[in-house]
Amino acid sequence: MTSSSTGLTAPFALARFSANGPNGLPLEPGGPPSLGLVVGSRIRPLTESELGAPDLNSFLAEGPDAWTRLASLADEEQVDGTGWLDLADVTLTAPVEPRQVLQTGANYRTHVIDLVVAGRQKTDPRPVEELREWAAEMMDTRAREGIPYFFIGLPACVVGDDVELVLPAYSDQHDWELELTVVIGKPAFKVDREHAMEHVAGFTIANDITTRDLVFRQDMKEIGTDWYRAKNAPGFLPVGPFLVPASAVADPGALHLRLDLNGDTMQDATTSDLLFDIPALIAGASQNMPLLPGDLLLTGSPAGNGAKWGRLLRDGDVMVASIEGLGTQTVRCVSDQSR
Repeated sequence: MTSSSTGLTAPFALARFSANGPNGLPLEPGGPPSLGLVVGSRIRPLTESELGAPDLNSFLAEGPDAWTRLASLADEEQVDGTGWLDLADVTLTAPVEPRQVLQTGANYRTHVIDLVVAGRQKTDPRPVEELREWAAEMMDTRAREGIPYFFIGLPACVVGDDVELVLPAYSDQHDWELELTVVIGKPAFKVDREHAMEHVAGFTIANDITTRDLVFRQDMKEIGTDWYRAKNAPGFLPVGPFLVPASAVADPGALHLRLDLNGDTMQDATTSDLLFDIPALIAGASQNMPLLPGDLLLTGSPAGNGAKWGRLLRDGDVMVASIEGLGTQTVRCVSDQSR
């Protein structure tokens, strides 16, 4: 496995992993993963003294200086030395251990416009282009005058792409949502836009799986969305495989995102289409509760979800998601019955 095949371009990153045995499976299935330093296509475990902290979240809490300690260990000349393993010889799991997961809704301009058009009432006399122009104007007004829309997810749903996505039998409308994900470093509470990025430890990939027919309550439409049932099932938040330091991402507001389903491109966008940028999201989310080291802040999903294509997830589907410089995530879907 080469660095190009992993999609990781940062000088180094963090990952959590288990070494594989001769059969290609983890040596200790179900055992706790090790925290490792990734350089190119190689990884090595980090000791507590090398990390300079008792655990990952304590490391992230220190801020940018903590990453500096790892830079000397990431020297390319050392990568072939003792203790380094090929990524092909390990199983990577979720690179984070969040205590809180915050999710952002309706935050890609094109995606929201598509949703407005898709939800057009049959009695609406406006041509599609006129409806798109109206929705675009509404989104631009929201970006200027509105505030981000947040809801919370369950940390228990966070898994790595080493875990198959089991599609619950209670619905056949499970969908994908590729999202750039912020990993919090120093605690952030009531921060402003100008200082928000000081609280970002790094970035990773998330696929926020959503059961479409459970998003809106049918028994009492007045109470609106039901994000708990629509988004929180086991394995519904594949994350990783890498945690890339913030310093290695030159402009998180101009990253390319792409999700392929069985080889066909479904989502293809850039973070420049965000309605509210990352500083705005951190500032807004931190006004209610402190964001803690290791917490995840999902920034929203671009256009191209299954609801747009009329094609939802099925048994045997393979999703390959990538975000520029952050790596590639591969998730395999199985039905309840096949499990």
